[in-house]
Amino acid sequence: MTQLILFNKPYGVLTRFTDPHGRRTLKDYIPIPHVYPAGRLDLDSEGLLLLTDSPRLATLITRPGQGWPKTYWAQVEGVPSDEALSTLARGVSLDGKTTRRARIARLAEPDLWPRNPPIRMRLTVPTSWITLTLSEGRNRQVRRMTAAVGHPTLRLVRYSVGRYTLEGLASGRYRVAEGSHGA
Repeated sequence: MTQLILFNKPYGVLTRFTDPHGRRTLKDYIPIPHVYPAGRLDLDSEGLLLLTDSPRLATLITRPGQGWPKTYWAQVEGVPSDEALSTLARGVSLDGKTTRRARIARLAEPDLWPRNPPIRMRLTVPTSWITLTLSEGRNRQVRRMTAAVGHPTLRLVRYSVGRYTLEGLASGRYRVAEGSHGA
């Protein structure tokens, strides 16, 4: 039976099992052998990362344009206007190519674990939260999209991948998905 591991990746953890520079990796958190990440989260992003022992499942999860939708919670600088949110939803140009349509909404500040280190705060610039659901996964896509509409991302948390969410999963913890076998 295929294993599927849900991991709440903390800020500053690499989405691989080794690092020649001694930074924190998945090996520091997940003692399950023969699994690997289905996709990635940047060092400065947090949240749900799926791992599996099945190359076929990893491909289904991450296939460009056809993989499982991913929902992110982004704390952004400023308060995006309706126009900025509409632009994000329609797609923005990144490297000369427009992103796919996305679902975008304002989000009340979520009850999250503290981030270490905390985000930088500017006394004269408010922050707000938005949620974005994407069907593609370009390099640093959410950060680049929000910056393109004038609202740089300060904190980025992936809340869900397909039907799997962070619900009940503390930062730095993992669980085996139902229907999987394993530890």
